[in-house]
Amino acid sequence: RNKAFGNQIQSLRLSDASNLLKYWGIEMHKRGLTRGLENLHDEPIAREFLNKIGWAKAALEQGVKRAHILTLKQGSLLQELYTRDGSGTLVSKDIYEGIRQANVNDVTGIYELISPLIKAGTLVDRPKAVLEKDIENYYVYTRDNLVVACGQLKKFEDSFAEIGCLVVRREYRAGGRGDTMLGYLERLCLKIGCTKVFVLSTQTMEWFVEREFQEVSVKELPKSRQANYNRARASKIYMKLIDSDRELDASELWWNR
Repeated sequence: RNKAFGNQIQSLRLSDASNLLKYWGIEMHKRGLTRGLENLHDEPIAREFLNKIGWAKAALEQGVKRAHILTLKQGSLLQELYTRDGSGTLVSKDIYEGIRQANVNDVTGIYELISPLIKAGTLVDRPKAVLEKDIENYYVYTRDNLVVACGQLKKFEDSFAEIGCLVVRREYRAGGRGDTMLGYLERLCLKIGCTKVFVLSTQTMEWFVEREFQEVSVKELPKSRQANYNRARASKIYMKLIDSDRELDASELWWNR
């Protein structure tokens, strides 16, 4: 269970599963057999669960995208596949590897990435001084120290959060990197207690609509954001309600990667 919230942990990343096995001193043989479980002979439930974690880890390292660990009870498989919260524990690959919070050293890379869109009028101008001032709200996706994607996350009152400046370098747009960046930011929203996520743009928003965002009016924004809304720019507003990690886990199945 999650020590902070007391609820059952419904999903783990591959790195989390590896750390869990390491903590208990459990290793996997090349053939997938688990070693170290003999230390848990007095804890059969933990022994069985960690054994399954070991098998899940081995499967993921061989190319499987997701592994579901279920209890042997009637209906558990159907519940896992067709309900939002599922019935077991999902283990999946670390698809967000390479994404981190930006720092001042990333300002130049972010600026170079977004400059063409600023010149085209797609993005609001963000001088380097402004980027540096607000850098703690930015996140970057890097490959060999090159910023290939970025995004901005702003928290507002009443469980609202705004995702902005979501940009992927042209030559890296294939392979679902935009989805990965969006998914990472959506998970951050949940982590900080924001379940109502919105985006603003003057351009077509079909990409966000395909990802379950719905158009709303200015009145749906938090009061402080309404006060700063640029009516002359007349950006369209799209919003999405996020209830749980499991909902985001399910959406990852449809990513183009």
